[in-house]
Amino acid sequence: MYVPPRQRFSKDATKARRLDLVVVEKPWGRSDIPAAFGNFGDRRIGEIWLVHPDGDAAPLMVKFLFTSERLSVQVHPDETAAQAAGLRSGKDECWLVLAADAGAEMGVGLTAPSNADELRAAALDGSIAAMVDWRAPKVDDFIYNPAGTIHALGAGLTIVEVQQNLDLTYRLYDYGRPRELHLEQGLKVANPGPVADPRDCSVSPSTSQKLVSGPHFHVLHLAAPFDPAAIDHAKSELTFVPLSTGCHAAGESLRLGEAILLDDPRLIAMAPGSRALLCWAD
Repeated sequence: MYVPPRQRFSKDATKARRLDLVVVEKPWGRSDIPAAFGNFGDRRIGEIWLVHPDGDAAPLMVKFLFTSERLSVQVHPDETAAQAAGLRSGKDECWLVLAADAGAEMGVGLTAPSNADELRAAALDGSIAAMVDWRAPKVDDFIYNPAGTIHALGAGLTIVEVQQNLDLTYRLYDYGRPRELHLEQGLKVANPGPVADPRDCSVSPSTSQKLVSGPHFHVLHLAAPFDPAAIDHAKSELTFVPLSTGCHAAGESLRLGEAILLDDPRLIAMAPGSRALLCWAD
């Protein structure tokens, strides 16, 4: 059995704090999420939030999402639009696919260029859903979703999401669900065309790889064993997010669905074959 090196875990040498978990039930959630996340009975779990102790003042938010049907077609504002509205930041986000059922789908951008007038009409009559570029995601696909991207998660997915910590979503279309839409606000910030971000890739579960290098946050995929030099450049407050068993930090063992804040990446210890994300703000 793997035993993490105890000498790395001096309580005097580090500040470490587990993030609180908030479990959110959603109509589009799932009652069959993997047992590694915990036992939730028949509850339809849509999201597990890893909540920073600073709440809304924290720069990042990490979530796990579980979908059984399509979420709303939506868009987030960028820095300029958010700050003009009195908000601290915009909202870029990224997704790593942990599980994808047969027929799973993910909408990112549009299939063809459009404009605000066409999108407004399509949102009102529901045809906007057919304009979305619905992709067939695979396990370990990584997708970066810049602010302004029209997007929607589809059914059959388990993903981990890292995002700028802004609780603001403009819904353009919601399949007739009785929730507020934000058509005018959303169209003002939306990119009305296809999106292909150069950070999109397929992640090897056995390879350490930098997935995001700013401008708003950083995401590093760690696969053990890894070269310690791979984490030497990590700075500031770090969020360590296990994606498997065998992940340890600051003397604690963490499971899938948990995370811990660290001030020193050298406090991470991982069993061979384990994997995790390490995230920090720019």
